[in-house]
Amino acid sequence: MHVIRTNIKWIMLVGGVLTCTMALAIVAPQLALQRTFGATLDGPLAEVVVRSWGVLITLIGAMLIYAAYTPVHRKLVLLVAAVSKAALLALIAGLGSQYAATAMPVLIVDGLMVIIFSVYLFSPSAGHGAASLETP
Repeated sequence: MHVIRTNIKWIMLVGGVLTCTMALAIVAPQLALQRTFGATLDGPLAEVVVRSWGVLITLIGAMLIYAAYTPVHRKLVLLVAAVSKAALLALIAGLGSQYAATAMPVLIVDGLMVIIFSVYLFSPSAGHGAASLETP
């Protein structure tokens, strides 16, 4: 836990940069889908929805990068990122298991981020009681 707490800035930076790679979905939605899930969606609505999804994921990455340098916002950003990434994991496990093999790199990296972010969020911080989500 101490390793995570002392290196959270760098963990957030790396996680943020990796998350921002989904900006690909903004400029090339079909390519992003193919590389991530091994499938594509057809039609203009798919283009809009996938591009929007790319924007939202990229914003999560940008928030991680921002909060790495702005400690007062870290816990909120880590909570949002962890919930977002956990939701993807749950959706693929529950509804999209046929995409799991192709999406495995994303699932592993996002799963690790969920675990690391959760450990940071729920570990006792110096001078603040156990499982404190209050801002230091």
